Amino acid sequence: MNTEGLVEVFLPGKVEPEGLEIRHGAVPAAGPGQVVIRMEATGVSFAEQQMRRGRYYDQPAFPFVPGYDLVGTVLATGEGVEPGLVGTRVAALIKVGGWASHVIVDAADVVEVPQGVGAAEAETVVVNGITAWQMLHRKARIRPGQIVLVHGANGGVGSVLVQLAQAAGVKVIGTASVRHHDTLRERGVVPIDYRTENVAARVRELAPAGVDAVFDHVGGRGVVDSWRLLAPGGTLVSYGSASTRDDEGSKQGPVLKLLGRVWLWNALPNRRRAYFFNVWSGRALSKDRFRARLRTDLTQVFAALQRGDITAQIAAQLPLTRIAEAVRLAESGTVAGKVVLTP
Repeated sequence: MNTEGLVEVFLPGKVEPEGLEIRHGAVPAAGPGQVVIRMEATGVSFAEQQMRRGRYYDQPAFPFVPGYDLVGTVLATGEGVEPGLVGTRVAALIKVGGWASHVIVDAADVVEVPQGVGAAEAETVVVNGITAWQMLHRKARIRPGQIVLVHGANGGVGSVLVQLAQAAGVKVIGTASVRHHDTLRERGVVPIDYRTENVAARVRELAPAGVDAVFDHVGGRGVVDSWRLLAPGGTLVSYGSASTRDDEGSKQGPVLKLLGRVWLWNALPNRRRAYFFNVWSGRALSKDRFRARLRTDLTQVFAALQRGDITAQIAAQLPLTRIAEAVRLAESGTVAGKVVLTP
């Protein structure tokens, strides 16, 4: 008989971090095709920061349990699921629900974590690693010898992007506040202080012919500069609108503007390409294909982690009960990597 209790963090509405609610209950049972995962690590990504403000473009109605991804051990399996999966450490990308001690997930959506990779380490490269890998290899299709610009090179996605790009033989220019420049230089990145330097002018000095790809999570008007910095044949991958995080008004507006720009740029007679990246793209059309692609790509990311091509960037580890502190830290802009939550 399972005597464990469920602990969840609820987002009741648009609240400050201290308004997040911790609730207790019974551990749920797995239904057909499902598993119950005992969470070992989840995290605070930019998506949850937007959800707290009601700004994530397809978030569910309040109240709900946030948590974009998680790593944990399979505690129980439902009908139709191989019982031998119990005790296996797995990762899952779920969009919401991860900020809980126990989470129900479709068995088809879990990916086994390799032996020797810790839960917190793996957590830093689930949504961040999938996002970085697919943008680099499925959208930009980077090649050795190219030059790319990574905005927010110290962040959760940015730090993984930098390392995966360098592992592929690509030179990286990265924007970040000056406090992160020494770390970036140690990794071979050419840093630019987006607060005090003219980013576009500095990139043109470093890459007079333009860069082969730009990875832009900032959005807003700055994405136009990102497009203009591309070399012929270059690719812009926009994957967020951090510049509008604290804005009021429609949460769909910033995304629709980005999509409009992407459509217009791709309609122009030029050799450059633009994408708005959404990690969930294609799931509605073919769930099986989406799952197969995610499994393949996350397996590649975990292999890169095992090889040392990328290292886990853990900004801090805090228990679920200190969720307000964890969210404030993640939103502070003072840390490198990901804030990880533990049971």
